[in-house]
Amino acid sequence: MSDDIYHPPIKRSVEIAGHKTSISLEPLFWDMLRHEADRRGLPLNALVAQIDAERLEAEQPPGLATSVRLWLAARAQSAGDQ
Repeated sequence: MSDDIYHPPIKRSVEIAGHKTSISLEPLFWDMLRHEADRRGLPLNALVAQIDAERLEAEQPPGLATSVRLWLAARAQSAGDQ
C-alpha cells in the first residue's frame, strides 16, 4: 500500500438541505465518496444528504464524518461479497 492513504483529513464544505456544514475526511474517503456519487449520477452534496438522513434514523447516530466512512465501508464490503 502507498503512504498516500495515511494523509490527514481534509475539511470540505457541503450543503445538506440548504444548510452549509463541513466534513473532515481523509483523501481516500473523499475519492470514494466522489466515485460513488458519480456512479449514482448524484451531486456529492445529494449523496451526503442521503447518508445524513440514514444516520439520523439510527438509534444512536454517529457524527456525519463517521457516518460517511461507515457508509462507504459498508458499500465496499457488500460489493466484495458479490
